[in-house]
Amino acid sequence: QVQLAESGGGLVQAGGSLRVSCAASGSRFSRYGVGWFRQAPGKEREFVAVISWNGEDTYYADSVKGRFTISRDNAKNMMYLQMNSLKPEDTAVYYCAASVFGNGHLNGDDYDYWGQGTQVTVSS
Repeated sequence: QVQLAESGGGLVQAGGSLRVSCAASGSRFSRYGVGWFRQAPGKEREFVAVISWNGEDTYYADSVKGRFTISRDNAKNMMYLQMNSLKPEDTAVYYCAASVFGNGHLNGDDYDYWGQGTQVTVSS
């Protein structure tokens, strides 16, 4: 069993940066693939980024590629999403998710554990 808790959301101006974090409980976290998703008001949940269990493989949505960086620290049971050059369209609730499949998934339905989310608002 893994519990996830996001933090670090907030209000930032367009062009600014923000880092959201995901703290995980459980000794198996280091073996799980983990990802970030987001959901804006009135829109469906959207894949943002995924990182493999050992941090060697990452993949990003085209909309954030080159601006966002996903990383993890297995020694601390932490995952991060560094967001730079933020745009108003990045405004959403950001969720972290973990999968027993070590490479993670692009489809949110394939994840086993979810956090509660953290709000990120980018003003124009």
